[in-house]
Amino acid sequence: MSDSQPCPQCKSPYAYPMDSLMVCPECGHEWNPNEVDENALSVKDSNGNPLEDGDSVVVVKNLPVKGHPKPIKAGTKVKNIRLVDGDHNIDCKIDGFGSMALKSEFVKKA
Repeated sequence: MSDSQPCPQCKSPYAYPMDSLMVCPECGHEWNPNEVDENALSVKDSNGNPLEDGDSVVVVKNLPVKGHPKPIKAGTKVKNIRLVDGDHNIDCKIDGFGSMALKSEFVKKA
């Protein structure tokens, strides 16, 4: 099985070829291995719009911050974001809070 690839969604190593597609038995995802870019980081906002490094976003709900008495308010604009891999996939600086890591489902593209 030298042509097997891990699933791009769940990273399962048990994906197998079926016709011209690869199939993941754990999550059921099917993909064309010729079209998948291994290094591509796909991050979407709460509305499904793709985000890129350097974009500006707006927070869509109040977000409590550990160690701060008040939350990040809905409507706060965040400029010049950086996309990273992980659970909190946006790194940014917010005025009054400093460096933060946000989840993309709590922001929308500005």
